[in-house]
Amino acid sequence: MAIRDILIVPNPVLKQVSKPVERVDDDTRALMDDMLETMYAAPGIGLAAIQVGVPQRIIVMDLAGKDEEPNPQYFINPEILEDVEETLPWEEGCLSVPDYFEEVERPERVKIRYLNYDGEEVTEWAEGLYAVCIQHEMDHLNGVLFIDHLSRLKRQRAIRKVQKAAREKALEAAE
Repeated sequence: MAIRDILIVPNPVLKQVSKPVERVDDDTRALMDDMLETMYAAPGIGLAAIQVGVPQRIIVMDLAGKDEEPNPQYFINPEILEDVEETLPWEEGCLSVPDYFEEVERPERVKIRYLNYDGEEVTEWAEGLYAVCIQHEMDHLNGVLFIDHLSRLKRQRAIRKVQKAAREKALEAAE
């Protein structure tokens, strides 16, 4: 397993639409293992393959709390089959938009279908944080960031904040 670099806005790769995975094999599982290690190191609760520069429809998540046993989840070629009209406002953040948080409204329940780590098909309902996180990560697979759900002003502010932090970090590293 290896920790990979996470792409940061405004990297144009993040706007790419990811391709479906043809088959789940050892290479797919190795990528998911790397993604999980990268996500834990960041730290975060979800990561899409495109965020590490791989345009494949793969997501890893772990919604376990600090004092809970890790509970990694793997989603290959996920799709939303159904959602409910009721929405849930949730403060979201993103490893590709570091240190920026904003409230986004999403359906509070979604029915999803995906392949798991072993390539088995799973269909289930996700609700609460699980629903929010899977929708957030699935947006990545379609080239959409959570800041794309915000007003243009808030989106530009987020990108400027991330770029400023990156410049400051580069200056510190150069000293």
